[in-house]
Formats: sequence, C-alpha cells, structure tokens
Amino acid sequence: MTKENLPEEIILPPSYKLPLVITALGGLLLPLPLSPWPTILISSFGLFLLIQSFTLRLQFTKEDLIVLQLGKEIRRFPFKNWIAWRLFLPKLPGIFYFREEASPHLLPILFDSKELESQLKLRVGKLEIKKT
Repeated sequence: MTKENLPEEIILPPSYKLPLVITALGGLLLPLPLSPWPTILISSFGLFLLIQSFTLRLQFTKEDLIVLQLGKEIRRFPFKNWIAWRLFLPKLPGIFYFREEASPHLLPILFDSKELESQLKLRVGKLEIKKT
C-alpha cells in the first residue's frame, strides 16, 4: 500500500498482551517472602492497562493520529507536528514513543504492534528513529 491509496481512516484492534503480562507478573510475586504490596501494585497497574485496552483506540487518518476513548475523540496528534517516532520492544509488548514539536509522548502498546508499525511506516515512515 502506498500513501496515495491509503484508506481514509483505520482504527487499530486492541492487544491484551501487555496488561495480561503485567497482571501475571504481579501474581507471580505473591509467593515471595515480600509483603503483598508489590503484587497489589503491579497487578493493579496491569488491570488498569487492561481496562484501557478495552476503552482506548488509535485511529489513523491521512493527517492525524487520533486517540479515542469509548468512541469519543480525546486527543488528536497531527502528523505535520511530528519530529520522530520509534517502537521499543514491540515483540514483548513494548512502548510507543513519538515526539511532536511541543512535547514527547510515551505510550504502552495496547494495540496490535504489527499493525501499529505498519500504519506508522505508511504515514510517517521517514520520521522513524532507526534501531542502532
């Protein structure tokens, strides 16, 4: 697919890997001779991310990346303001970094990482920070 025949918009499907991995990690700490607080904190964060993966969606248009929550737009990031982007550890699941003129952003990858990377390369591929 080329930039000329990009779909008007695409909404990425969610991925529940990251929240489930974090929640499971928290549960694995329970038998250790620590207090239950590390388990409670880590598992709570995993559950928070799980809720986010059910409610948040990324929508790509020709000009913007839009964050939707329960179908309502909560933030718009115009590609014209982007300086760079990179996916850190996308196979694990990892973190999505992008920098706009105004500020940098770090987001957990709560979406299909292959589709996310594909859409980013199609729309802002020249801004990718190459792995060294």
